[in-house]
Amino acid sequence: LNKKLTACLLSAAFFSALGSSFLYGYNLSVVNSPALYIKAFYNKTWLDRYGEPVGTETVTLLWSITVSIFAIGGLLGALSVSLIVKILGRKGTLLLNNIFALIASLLLTLGEKAKSFEMLIIGRLIIGVDSGKSLCTHHLSNHVHRSFWIPSSFVVFMASLVSRWNYLFSFLAFPAILQLCVLPFLPESPRYLLMERRDEAGAERAFQKFLGKKDVSQELEEVHAEARAQENLRTASVLQLLKNPAVRWQLITIVVTMACYQLCGLNAIWYYTNGILQEAGFATNIIPYITLSTGFIETLAAIISGLMIERIGRKPLLIFGFSAMAVFFSLLTVFLNFQNSMSWMPYLSYVCILAVIASFCSGPGGIPFILTGELFEQSYRPAAFMIAGIVNWLSNFAVGLLFPFLQETLQSFAFLVFVVICIMGTIYLYVVLPETKNKTFLDISQSFAKINKIPAPSPSHEIELALSINCDMNEKVQDAAKMESSL
Repeated sequence: LNKKLTACLLSAAFFSALGSSFLYGYNLSVVNSPALYIKAFYNKTWLDRYGEPVGTETVTLLWSITVSIFAIGGLLGALSVSLIVKILGRKGTLLLNNIFALIASLLLTLGEKAKSFEMLIIGRLIIGVDSGKSLCTHHLSNHVHRSFWIPSSFVVFMASLVSRWNYLFSFLAFPAILQLCVLPFLPESPRYLLMERRDEAGAERAFQKFLGKKDVSQELEEVHAEARAQENLRTASVLQLLKNPAVRWQLITIVVTMACYQLCGLNAIWYYTNGILQEAGFATNIIPYITLSTGFIETLAAIISGLMIERIGRKPLLIFGFSAMAVFFSLLTVFLNFQNSMSWMPYLSYVCILAVIASFCSGPGGIPFILTGELFEQSYRPAAFMIAGIVNWLSNFAVGLLFPFLQETLQSFAFLVFVVICIMGTIYLYVVLPETKNKTFLDISQSFAKINKIPAPSPSHEIELALSINCDMNEKVQDAAKMESSL
């Protein structure tokens, strides 16, 4: 915070975020408004191709795959980014990633003209790969994900394009073109230059340009110190993490928290807001403008959460967020079932949707990623983040794929599934999770020792544990640690 904010530094932050966080949020929301038009395109294409109308279940399946395959692409991108960053650096990876965005934009934009719904599905997969890689490359802090949600309100400003939905997808090329024009003129990450390429002169020039000063010896020494620390560090593999009983419940806690983060129903709101509001009784032509308020609520709640997380703590915010979501999803179910009895009932449904979004963004939306770093010592963090990322993307995929079928089967009672998940998550976190605010790793380990059925660790025990891990690792795992740290 004490560093000078230069034009170069701000440009790097802005343009990298434009092609990563912004596009992630945009792609979560862009399929929402034109859903009816895209389904109609599927119907027409199927009729022209096969000479018979497509079944309702087939349309639902095609639509679910179109929405959810974005998460599979995200998982593939996240798993591949470490190797690419090691070879090309952060800037090179972002530049390469723009090719994925441009290809995806072309497929999604031209799919209608080519009468190919397969192009839409492949395009969503490719833009998912783009998002998975760019988000990891842009991982500037644990709080960067708060900006993911902001673009959903931007989609509403393009509501007039809903009937021409392919134009909405063509916008994906805009950030990619901007990055291709600007990023080549910005320096490479000095950390990458020094730690991976051993280019001290290049790192010094990059620091000077980013920070706007000539004397960057302190910054260079900080990176050197980090490099020396990493040379002495051997990270545990995923298999070693899974086998170690000393961190078993920490791992279970991260898996449960990350799964609840995606399965609590928030993504169902973003993917299918229009359908939910239609079911609540709102006119189709005003729904895109109603959705605008959700962007304001999520942004405001995220800001408040960011201000309160270090004061209140992680555990209270998680428990409050999930329990509040359970309450408002329950109320939403009640209001949807009685929406025809009173003219003002749809507005209560709308308030519940806003309350669900606010509850998520003020608690669960900001904490699972922080917990992953706090519950594990440095040697286990790369493996823990890998497992958390896999659970995150697969859970996202499950919601996108299954919610339309849940909605068709259970109708207005579909949200009760999320009520159960939120309640189960709340109970687990209340019973198992210790508060981690202002706690050292040793304090947190001692809190988990009893449930892990191991002796409470002491400082000397922690040193012995680290040494045993260091002796047990091979060179391949060391490379993995360096690649993970580059994220």
